[in-house]
Amino acid sequence: MTASTDNTTLQFGGHAERSTGESLKRGWLGKCPRCGKGHIFRAYLKVRDNCEMCGLELSHHRADDAPPYFTILIVGHVIVPLMIVYDRMATPPLWHQMVLAVFGTIAACLLLLPRIKGALVAFQWAKQMHGFGDEHKAHADL
Repeated sequence: MTASTDNTTLQFGGHAERSTGESLKRGWLGKCPRCGKGHIFRAYLKVRDNCEMCGLELSHHRADDAPPYFTILIVGHVIVPLMIVYDRMATPPLWHQMVLAVFGTIAACLLLLPRIKGALVAFQWAKQMHGFGDEHKAHADL
């Protein structure tokens, strides 16, 4: 195990450990997990093949069903208690509750889904999962 002079990069077995926290933050913001300048997405949920700034290959990601699962988990645990509290405090009409619940859930899902997917792709990069750890081989072949 070796450490660089600024104590931010550790190397284990020749592979640099990547900052998970910084990667998750960049992914949450929809930025490239390596450089933080390029974008992960080319459309709402379509991951780019490569970062337009640093060239990081992003096609290795395997997000699959995890982003919708985490989105539903989070939204359900936020919206349902809020609706229960709202019902107990204000006693609104049923149609009012339904409108707020439906549109609140849709808005929260649309807001969270790309952020969670970006964070998941960045996490996979940080932990060198699904081919993201083979970057040193690609640079050695050049």
